[in-house]
Amino acid sequence: MIDKPSVLFVCVHNAGRSQMAAGWLRHLAGNAVEVRSAGSAPAETVNPAAVQAMREVGIDITDQTPKLLEYATTESSDVIVTMGCGDACPVFPGKRYEDWKLDDPAGKGVESVRPIRDEIRGRVEKLLAELNLAT
Repeated sequence: MIDKPSVLFVCVHNAGRSQMAAGWLRHLAGNAVEVRSAGSAPAETVNPAAVQAMREVGIDITDQTPKLLEYATTESSDVIVTMGCGDACPVFPGKRYEDWKLDDPAGKGVESVRPIRDEIRGRVEKLLAELNLAT
């Protein structure tokens, strides 16, 4: 039996981009993937505009809390998707890395966060297809 892959989304504050990506992956992949997210300098709470933008597409991320990126979490993840965390993200040989260049939703209203949310959905769908877990 093959273990399900684990995907870690990392951004600086773990409050916007990585939380939306994790929400999309949980929504689209169900239990087929272990979903993780973290930040190099986590915020206190998830960005309210990100929460609202995800709620608009039927995904609730209100129960999520920004978490500190830990060495062990990175080491035990199969796919690591970074979103602007730079050198703060540890690199392990043999892992699949992707760096998604996305606008930071911090300080933006929901109108500005919607296009980021939609771009993240497309990238998550592509990742699922590449992992042969397309929905």
